[in-house]
Amino acid sequence: MLWFANGAGLLLALAIIAIGTGYIASPTTMMRSFGLPLPEDGPNVAWWLRLKGVRDIVAGLLVLAFMMWGSQREVGIVLLIEAMIPAGDMLLILAAKGSTKSAFGIHGLTAMIMVLVAVPMMIGAD
Repeated sequence: MLWFANGAGLLLALAIIAIGTGYIASPTTMMRSFGLPLPEDGPNVAWWLRLKGVRDIVAGLLVLAFMMWGSQREVGIVLLIEAMIPAGDMLLILAAKGSTKSAFGIHGLTAMIMVLVAVPMMIGAD
């Protein structure tokens, strides 16, 4: 079971790095699937959206770093803490009356998967 959690943790880390890279490369395109309407148009909007990309990449790299040099328990703790990011995104989208489909289908599901991966890592750690 722990091998599955490790594989899923690796997949989650790589996926968030890919998403972050997408936000840096094409921020307005990526924002359309986030669940909130695009912010007002302006020359700096894309740069603000790119901030999310940088944070996503760092979040993924943090998990990879703990997978390389940390213990299973530490990786699980990092994933559990980082699960608050998609959970917070979901709550913000719902509060802003954004897309419930994106809120639950993308962000809520991601948070749930992160928790389901984190818990076995923390329990299975030696």
